Amino acid sequence: MSADATPLPDATPLPDARRGAARSARGGAVRADAGRLLRLFLPLGLYLLFTLVPFYWMLLFALRPAGSTALVPWPVTFEHFDTVWNGMGFRTYFTNSVLIAALTLVSVTFFALMGGYALARFAFRGRRAFMLALLCTQFVPGAMMLIPLFNVFQLLHLIDTRWSLVVAETVFQLPLAMILMSGFVKNVPVELEESAMVDGCGRLRAFLAVVLPLLRPGIVAVGSFAFIGSWNNFLFALMFLNDPELQTVPVGLQTTIGENTVDFGALAAGGVVAAVPVVLVFAFVQKYLVQGMSAGAVKG
Repeated sequence: MSADATPLPDATPLPDARRGAARSARGGAVRADAGRLLRLFLPLGLYLLFTLVPFYWMLLFALRPAGSTALVPWPVTFEHFDTVWNGMGFRTYFTNSVLIAALTLVSVTFFALMGGYALARFAFRGRRAFMLALLCTQFVPGAMMLIPLFNVFQLLHLIDTRWSLVVAETVFQLPLAMILMSGFVKNVPVELEESAMVDGCGRLRAFLAVVLPLLRPGIVAVGSFAFIGSWNNFLFALMFLNDPELQTVPVGLQTTIGENTVDFGALAAGGVVAAVPVVLVFAFVQKYLVQGMSAGAVKG
């Protein structure tokens, strides 16, 4: 080889070049991750803001003094809560709502367990048509059934009694509850019941000892929907109850709206009183509610 030949460059990159390439790759990955997080959390943040602003506005009117226009509830006052709780009878409305919602929860859950178990475990003629009919009842608005229900309750002397609301709520919520419960029951292997029956249990004992404990998430899900649906119902309470001592919270909120004026502080305080039980129910049963709804969606 000639002495004046030019040497070939070294193919191995220099350490500084390698470090620069690594830093550039890391920077690109960080920018990509930041972009993905921005695309994910920006819409969620906007939705959260859109959801929470009405609640903050309600708390603002409930906690700030009457006539104040401040955007921060300071000084904090509870005069509006005292007005609705002691002056407008919300103590009675709240008690009635809790009692009616609890009775509806027990009634809907009990009958949904029986009906859902029958739909899941027994094959009988017309079962699919019956489930389709149950599903179709969800398209019937409650307002369409007001007059027939009123006539029936009048014949049974249930007008102006809490039982009219319990019966009406049970009738309207039971179809969907039975469909959901049948899905929960189908997720319990039938072999467990058969094993219990082989050991000497009857069907009822096998259901109580084996199936019922496994249905706890489903029972919580169905019971939560029944409680909240009954708690929020306004139309039935307005039509079937005339005695102020029997009215519920949704109807009581209407009393804060006068013919020419609206007591926004009292209305907001009543709204907080109405929302607290629902929030507490979801806070305590959220885990079981998610488990129940996911289990009921697997089969059915």
